[in-house]
Amino acid sequence: MEKSIENFVDYYKSTLRIEECNPESYSPLSLAYIGDSIFDLMIKTMVVSKGNKQSRKYHDEVSKIVCAPAQAKMMHGIKDNLTEAEHAIYKRGRNANIYTSAKNCSISEYRNATAFEAILGYLYLNEDFVRLADVVKMALEVLNSNAEEKNADPDNKTDEALKDETNIDSEYVADGSGD
Repeated sequence: MEKSIENFVDYYKSTLRIEECNPESYSPLSLAYIGDSIFDLMIKTMVVSKGNKQSRKYHDEVSKIVCAPAQAKMMHGIKDNLTEAEHAIYKRGRNANIYTSAKNCSISEYRNATAFEAILGYLYLNEDFVRLADVVKMALEVLNSNAEEKNADPDNKTDEALKDETNIDSEYVADGSGD
C-alpha cells in the first residue's frame, strides 16, 4: 500500500479508535452497508473533481451511477473478473435475505446491486484499496460501454432483457448452486 494511504489509514483508525475486523465474518448486508458508502464517496469524489458546479447537478450525475439498476449492470459486467474470494462475497451478497423493498428496480437488480456493494465493502474492510479502485474502474468502464452501445446501436438489448439475464431465480434454479 502506498505510504500516504497507510499514514491516513493508520491515523484515522487510531484517532477514531477503529478496531481490526475480519470482513469474511461479516454478514453480506453489513458488507453492502459499508460498500454503499464507499462507492458513493468514490463516485462523488470523481464527479466533484471534474469541476465546480451546482450541487443539484452533482447529485443528478452521481445518482445515475450509484443507483441499483446501474450497479446491477456493473456487477453483471465485472462478474467474470472477480477473484475467488470476491466471487464468494458476490454469491453471499446476491443471495442475502433482503428485508427492504426495492425502489425503482426489480428484485434481481436490487440483489445484484447488493452483491456489488458487498464486494466493495469487503475490499474496503480488508484495506485492499488498490483492488477496490480497480473493481470500481472496471465497473465504470462497463457502465460507460453500455451507454456507448445504447447510443450507437438502437437494436441493442433493452433494460428488460438485461434484467432477464441477471435474474437470480432462473440462475439459482438452473444449476442449483445459486451461481
